[in-house]
Amino acid sequence: MFDKSVANDAIVLLILILATHITLAKAETIPSNYHKIAIENNIPTVILYAVALAESATKIKPRHYKPWPWTLNVAGIPRRYSTRKSAYKGLIYFLQQGVKSIDIGIMQINWRYHHKKLGTPWQALEPIHNIQTGASILNGEYKITGEWKQAIGRYHSPGQKPKQKKRALNYANRVMKHIHRVTQ
Repeated sequence: MFDKSVANDAIVLLILILATHITLAKAETIPSNYHKIAIENNIPTVILYAVALAESATKIKPRHYKPWPWTLNVAGIPRRYSTRKSAYKGLIYFLQQGVKSIDIGIMQINWRYHHKKLGTPWQALEPIHNIQTGASILNGEYKITGEWKQAIGRYHSPGQKPKQKKRALNYANRVMKHIHRVTQ
């Protein structure tokens, strides 16, 4: 004898499986290195990846962005290089000119404030090291605030002045948009 409730349960289960599959197919794939580093630093993977997107995303093809490892930001001007070697040459040039406030790599870590964590200029441009350093900074901000949105904002602007807090909030909102886009 055919049990309708079992058939209905099977149909509901199939619909849930298909809906999950479709949702996962639509979601952006986060590279495995972000998962590993996020786990090591107790950070949700999507947050780490969204910060990288907010910091250094470049358009690969229409409606597809990817964090770009050889990015420098000097005096508010982003500069994307095609290779690590060319980014290194650019970084050395600016450092020799006496510029210290340079955001470096995928996570756009500021040389002036974090050069000890970044190591050498060549090491600062190594993608995994750069993501690990950024994750460490982000985790440190989370330990201070206990709240991810605040930690994300402080990653960009940790100061306590009203302008700095506003900049932090605007940045956190921008990262949240990346989180939404990646997960939808």
